[in-house]
Amino acid sequence: METNDCQNTTQMDTKVVHGCKGYDSHTGAISFPIYQSATFRHPGLSQTTGYDYSRLQNPTREELENTMAILENGKYGFAFSSGMAAISSVLKMFSPGQHIIVSDDLYGGTYRIFEEVYKNYGLEFSYVDTSGMEAIEKEYKANTAAVFIETPTNPIMKVADIGLIAQLAKSRNSLFIVDNTFLTPYCQRPLELGADIVIHSGTKYLGGHNDTLAGFVILEDDVLAEKLKLIQKSEGAVLAPFDSWLLLRGIKTLGIRLDRQQQNAMELAKWLKENKNVKRVYYVGLPEHEGYEISLRQASGFGAMISFEVASAELVEKVLSRIKVIMFAESLGGVESLITYPMLQTHAAVPEEIRNRLGVNDRLLRLSVGIENVKDLIADLEQALE
Repeated sequence: METNDCQNTTQMDTKVVHGCKGYDSHTGAISFPIYQSATFRHPGLSQTTGYDYSRLQNPTREELENTMAILENGKYGFAFSSGMAAISSVLKMFSPGQHIIVSDDLYGGTYRIFEEVYKNYGLEFSYVDTSGMEAIEKEYKANTAAVFIETPTNPIMKVADIGLIAQLAKSRNSLFIVDNTFLTPYCQRPLELGADIVIHSGTKYLGGHNDTLAGFVILEDDVLAEKLKLIQKSEGAVLAPFDSWLLLRGIKTLGIRLDRQQQNAMELAKWLKENKNVKRVYYVGLPEHEGYEISLRQASGFGAMISFEVASAELVEKVLSRIKVIMFAESLGGVESLITYPMLQTHAAVPEEIRNRLGVNDRLLRLSVGIENVKDLIADLEQALE
């Protein structure tokens, strides 16, 4: 679980390529092997190779977990069967009666698990605009145990000041949890800014090819790590060896993929701004975005997620039926560009009143920009928006 045996590399674009060990020390295999075994032979009574049963630990998953720990500059990494399994496992570290402050603009699946699952176990949640410190401070109660944010948020791309929230959480003896899925450790490392726990849906940019589900939790605190380790091995929502290998392979190209995706996203965002049928563009990399300056301070990139509001609800249906290169599908972060209709897909579980207040309306589309030639992406949107 600890990362003491990892290579000592300092540059992020090298880290993502080589990971923790970078190769299999037993055979020299450059592609870390898939240890497709549920159980492991003991040398003798009270003796172990370090691996007993794959629910407890597996060499392929261990390499991935240690890789994620060094990418986030954390001490411990945990790999789960999905991003939601990772969030669920973190929530199990809290007790009935405790209160958590949450970003009001966040993935609908996260809202659903908070409201429809964990509220039934006595946890209390408040939803505020975490891009403003005043709203967070005002929401603190005697039983507040944590602040949980996305930044940028999904799908309105609000940006929170991670450093300031970390200071506030520490002063109130509460934990600070950051979902870093949209920017990945390649662009943003919340633990360095004071966060206690970082969560990822590894399905997205880390895997990068829309071919597997995964989730991660990375942290530094020894006591929290022991709690999470107990939850992980007891519940067993662990990432399988083959999926762990797919993530290891995907992470190797994270840097070059995100560089291209961000480059494409910037060009697309500027083009969308000028289109007569587009009324509003949400992209953190645009200088007029209210979170632009904060992003320059705390991140090394703006990501490749764009949301935009078209002129009418009728145009939404036309766009989704006309696109050819960009695909109408849920999820994000892969090499293929995907477009989503949040109101009916990713955010269907969020109440209409909250959606309307945030701007997740019947005219909003969310675009995950891929690595295709940006001219083809622009041409595709142009003909779809006519």
